[in-house]
Amino acid sequence: MRNRFNWPLWLGFALSIAAFATYFTIFAKYPLTRDLPWPSLLIFGVSLTLLAIGTGRAFAAEPRSRSRRVIASIVTFLGAAVFVFFCLAVFVATKMLPKSEQAIAVGAKAPDFVLPDISGRTVSLTQLIAAPGTKGVALIFYRGYW
Repeated sequence: MRNRFNWPLWLGFALSIAAFATYFTIFAKYPLTRDLPWPSLLIFGVSLTLLAIGTGRAFAAEPRSRSRRVIASIVTFLGAAVFVFFCLAVFVATKMLPKSEQAIAVGAKAPDFVLPDISGRTVSLTQLIAAPGTKGVALIFYRGYW
């Protein structure tokens, strides 16, 4: 049998690294893909499938190609380890973040504050609430990257 390059194995390993890296560099910026990292999980699914195909291909080779089997096993283990580390980092470690002791509960009354408005004038929350015809004030908190 001719020595062929085991492309599914190496492509699967490269995709597992790419799935890990793209979550933190691209997908974590958007709520749709940050909260449930479905694109990364899809890439990991393809990656693990290719790693399994590549490992099967290495073990189906000639009996004398022991080094191919060892390399395929190591590469598959590393690719799976990247996936496990990703799952631990995204699903487990983020749930262990400490709760903010000073955070205002949902539905609680906001404390009074003074901030500049869009035209640069300082406005307090009590001024906004006391304005004629005002039924309430919506507070919008932007979590930005600027």
